[in-house]
Amino acid sequence: MKGMRIGLLTAIAASVVAVGVPAYAHHSFPATYFVDQKTQIEGEVVQFLFRNPHAFIHVMAPDKDGTMQRWAVEWGGGAALARDGNVSKDTLKPGDKVVVQGQPGRNPTDHRIRLVHISRPADGWEWGGDFE
Repeated sequence: MKGMRIGLLTAIAASVVAVGVPAYAHHSFPATYFVDQKTQIEGEVVQFLFRNPHAFIHVMAPDKDGTMQRWAVEWGGGAALARDGNVSKDTLKPGDKVVVQGQPGRNPTDHRIRLVHISRPADGWEWGGDFE
């Protein structure tokens, strides 16, 4: 009986700990993006989704053939970006002209980019690392 009580208490304690610890599962960026390649688009912000686990910027910009496309630009999580101090939910607005540099999506018809660097030439705002 005592062994069953210890086992039950251990199971309850493990459950409490498991529920109290956030999950850190994450998808693999190399499965979605060519992490060894670079691309750049210049266009207009259509929508900025400042959220977790990843923020997204939707940008209307031409593809390599010059056809306007809606690009989904994947960024870091909203909480992490806010801690950085340079990004908030009000940082980007529809109509802002931006230059996005990043890693292209593996499926070209998806028009996806994993953001490495972004700038807004109108006021000089920028975020990200070196894209050389």
